[in-house]
Amino acid sequence: MEIHLIRHTAVENPENLCYGFAEMPLKKDYSEDFKQLNLDKDFDLVISSPAQRCCLLADYFKFDYKTDERLREMNFGNWELVKWTDIPEEEINPWYKDFISVKAPGGENLLEMQARVLSFWNELLTEENADKVLIIAHAGVIRLILQTVLQFPLENMFSIQMGYGKRTIVKIEKGLFSIKSVNV
Repeated sequence: MEIHLIRHTAVENPENLCYGFAEMPLKKDYSEDFKQLNLDKDFDLVISSPAQRCCLLADYFKFDYKTDERLREMNFGNWELVKWTDIPEEEINPWYKDFISVKAPGGENLLEMQARVLSFWNELLTEENADKVLIIAHAGVIRLILQTVLQFPLENMFSIQMGYGKRTIVKIEKGLFSIKSVNV
């Protein structure tokens, strides 16, 4: 099985708002970004995060796709659509110190997000009728999948830069994983 993981293209966020679960629009000229993507059409299965910023990409390429809630970005709860600089220090500083187990009020922590993403991933790996899969998702989701495949410490997750509109390809053969490309 070959799994292509692509991050949605760049968003319109001039105020540097915190967003994950919240809908954040793509850049106004997003179709120009789409035209730069080199995606073939021969996927056996295409699954997208239900976020509009991901579904627009699937729609543009006219993929027959389904959505899965487990592919959403982190839920930042009460911080969603708040400027990062306006989040109270007494709330955000503990998160900065321990982003793995501390969560935004009303949100989820990284361990909870990891559990839902891995639930999706483990289910996908049992798929028998898909040799080539496309997953349209978010940086956090893709990082968690790479963290699982490469088995590096969770606290190093943000060391991997995931570019907007960039694709990472994971190949699974006889139960062994290989990374064919990252951020192409």
